[in-house]
Amino acid sequence: MPGVRDISADDFITAYASHLKRSGKLEVPTWVDLVKTGSYKELAPYDPDWFYIRAAAVARHIYLRKDVGIGALTKLHGGRNRRGNRPSHHAPASASVQRKVCQALEKIGVLEQTDNGGRRISQDGQRDLDRIATAVVEAAREDEDEEEGEEEEEEEEE
Repeated sequence: MPGVRDISADDFITAYASHLKRSGKLEVPTWVDLVKTGSYKELAPYDPDWFYIRAAAVARHIYLRKDVGIGALTKLHGGRNRRGNRPSHHAPASASVQRKVCQALEKIGVLEQTDNGGRRISQDGQRDLDRIATAVVEAAREDEDEEEGEEEEEEEEE
């Protein structure tokens, strides 16, 4: 059975974010259309569904590593702080955004807190993520089968 490790990050995050949005269980804060995701950013995200995508990315990251804190997530989702004439440096993302994402995932039962204050994936969350990964792999196989069928039909016509 394919797992989260077996598929590309982009495919999984896209699929899981759309699953979170469709399910409607993830509690999205009211300020998502106003906030920047880091102090080094100039603008808020253009994508209105960025919160779901961030939640999917956080869930995948915590799935792959056992115990992750908010500070590690801020480092992961940070970026380049352009400082004018001076050289650019890495800047961390907003810890508040990361914390709210983790709290929203905890409410739906995907994450749980550990003794040292970090987060880990719960049993239900692991099952959920594996199910989405399997669905992505099956969808990719179906697409390949359809493409092979179309190529065979074109060869027969010639």
